[in-house]
Amino acid sequence: QVQLVESGGGLVQAWGSLRLSCVASERSFNAYVMGWFRLAPGKERNFVAAISGSGGMTDYAVSVKGRFTISRDNAKNTVYLQMNSLKPEETALYYCAGKSPWSTAWNAWGQGTQVTVSS
Repeated sequence: QVQLVESGGGLVQAWGSLRLSCVASERSFNAYVMGWFRLAPGKERNFVAAISGSGGMTDYAVSVKGRFTISRDNAKNTVYLQMNSLKPEETALYYCAGKSPWSTAWNAWGQGTQVTVSS
């Protein structure tokens, strides 16, 4: 079972930036599609961004497109989420997720890292 550990969350003012990191304990990390999700208080967990195993393809939620960038460094087993122009409504617990080559669903989850955006 792959382990995912997120870091980089914190408190930031509106329109500020944060970079989240997620390290995976998986030798075949480059075979995993990786993604970020977020869970805001009183809301469902929502998709934020995803990246293919090679990093050649990315996908974003409409609400973050142009402000967030997902990337990965397979040599470091790490996926990143650069978040710019953050809004207070984006305060949430941000989760890293992985999808193994044999799975159609996200089957690995981190514990989450809290991002708080103050107005």
